[in-house]
Amino acid sequence: MSRWQALADEDARWGEAGRTATLWWRDDDAVDVGEPLDRLLAIARDTATPLALAVVPARATAALASRLAGEAGVDVLQHGYAHTNHAVAPDKKIEIGLQRPAMLTLGELGTGWMALEQRFGSQALAVMVPPWNRIAPVLVPTLPEIGYRGLSTFGPRPRVHPVRGLLQVNTHVDLIDWKGGRRFAGEETVVDALVASLSRARAGDGEPVGVLSHHLAMDAGAWDFLRSLWEIAKTLENVRVLGARELFGAEVRGQGGRG
Repeated sequence: MSRWQALADEDARWGEAGRTATLWWRDDDAVDVGEPLDRLLAIARDTATPLALAVVPARATAALASRLAGEAGVDVLQHGYAHTNHAVAPDKKIEIGLQRPAMLTLGELGTGWMALEQRFGSQALAVMVPPWNRIAPVLVPTLPEIGYRGLSTFGPRPRVHPVRGLLQVNTHVDLIDWKGGRRFAGEETVVDALVASLSRARAGDGEPVGVLSHHLAMDAGAWDFLRSLWEIAKTLENVRVLGARELFGAEVRGQGGRG
């Protein structure tokens, strides 16, 4: 049985249960224009797939903002502040951690949000995407206090709302094998992970399943798979693909998103 047939079978199981699965797409580490970004946007446009682009505020260029301004269906999420690792080896990389005073870290995030909102306007959503998908748990409750309405990391979310006023919508399927040479993980591995995530969501609360790409680190296999995935997703009868704006709700919009 082909891996794509396994995805079709999982789609059928959602239909048999009278339910609809939700997929969404997040791409991380955007900072500037270039061929990889153009390629990413072309896939989103050609397949009519909403794209959530996690942008690094301290490094984002005016050229990036200009390039995205005319792209319908592209939302901008905040990817930390400068994507700087503050951990000391052998600890895992983290930017939003406890290695520095919390007020310094939160102040940087606020500065980053102001930069995003100024450059990207209503495309920017008050959703935090921590670099390396890591954030110190003790800092999560501070996010709604400083205006964020959404959080997105990697893996099954422990709760829909980690704290009051904060909605968590994660990604679950990474196209890249970071430990195996930073190359495409392979069709079999990625589709299996997607099917497993959809099955887990079906057995639970229907958690949206997120596909994670990194346009600056993708090889030919990853690019080909990404296009194929979104073309095939359109043929699935019991799967809908939503954008971040729909998933997180109107309260995360840049216009008045923070207060």
